[in-house]
Amino acid sequence: MRGRIIKRKGSNNYTIVLQLGLDPSTGKRKQRWIAVKGNKHDAENKLTELLHDMAQGTLTKPSKVTISQWLLQWLKDYAWPNLAPRTAEGYENMIRKHIIPGLGKHKLTDLKPEHLQLYYSDRLNSGLSARTVRHHHVTLHTALKTAFKRGIIVRNPADAVDPPHFTRPEMQTIGEADLTKFLDAAKETEYYPLFYLALFTGMRRSELLALRWSDVDLILCKAYVTRSLHHMGNGKTIFRPTKTAKSRRSVALSPSTVQVLSDYKATRETTMLHSGKLLLEDDLIFPWLPDTVTHAWLKLSRKLGLKGIHLHSARHSHASLLLRQGVHPKIVQERLGHSSIQVTLDTYSHVAPGLQEAAAAGFDDFIRSRESVKETTN
Repeated sequence: MRGRIIKRKGSNNYTIVLQLGLDPSTGKRKQRWIAVKGNKHDAENKLTELLHDMAQGTLTKPSKVTISQWLLQWLKDYAWPNLAPRTAEGYENMIRKHIIPGLGKHKLTDLKPEHLQLYYSDRLNSGLSARTVRHHHVTLHTALKTAFKRGIIVRNPADAVDPPHFTRPEMQTIGEADLTKFLDAAKETEYYPLFYLALFTGMRRSELLALRWSDVDLILCKAYVTRSLHHMGNGKTIFRPTKTAKSRRSVALSPSTVQVLSDYKATRETTMLHSGKLLLEDDLIFPWLPDTVTHAWLKLSRKLGLKGIHLHSARHSHASLLLRQGVHPKIVQERLGHSSIQVTLDTYSHVAPGLQEAAAAGFDDFIRSRESVKETTN
């Protein structure tokens, strides 16, 4: 018999005894005793589950590691080394503020889908949005997946839970007329060169703010994206290499963008000379904090009545306008630094209907022109 159930003396609780065979080093029989909370039926179900794991070779050693301990270890070993600093900081704030207080006391190996489902319901009832709670689910799923890969748990309980559904907000972009209006108004601010570069290259805010003058070639009309800037909650500014190989890229600059940057550089050089300093190649092009830039953008867009247009909308607008002009998605992917062309197509699928109509009309024109040439020849 591979396992049996014993009722504890003086209580209504049960213990499972698993027979694990002989220890090759001592020749003695190995056993594992597992306490079960609940009645005999619960113990029988647990025994069936354990015997199945033994048969499949997925029975893990008992672990006293709690969810709290595991998540903090996961942050240290995975999140901070592999993610952008602001992203890792966001994960840590979420885990410490919400997940650990809600689930941290459970042992990692005892975590069940029903624990997660109850946690999601509690978070929703406390006032968190479905989108936020879904983000909690993604975080937990990723951390538990790591535990599964390391053999600490035999299955990921988050696989058996349905996270809250939410409607993804419609992507907001700037049309050609509003783009011109926005840039005209931006000329009155010191942020005009940065806003121009954002709209004409599609770079991320963190990439724009990490640019040095040595990263821009105003003769060859290129900008080289190699790193990103992150301003942390503790006030520290961190520079990190771009998050993927595809993010490390060169971006062609339009003639008008080169002119804007050239004029801006000349102004910066004059200003620094007046203060007895020289503009160095390693100096940041835009020496501002991320939140300062974001607030300046929002202030200007609201002033112009452009609702829902955020700084990241510049990136979306750049991509959408390129696609509408018939630029190949592969080129758009390279300019934006997406990891694959599929990401680009999925992100900007809202542009696809217009592209299909243009493709159909273009194909029609092509065939008709060929027929006209044939008739003329005959």
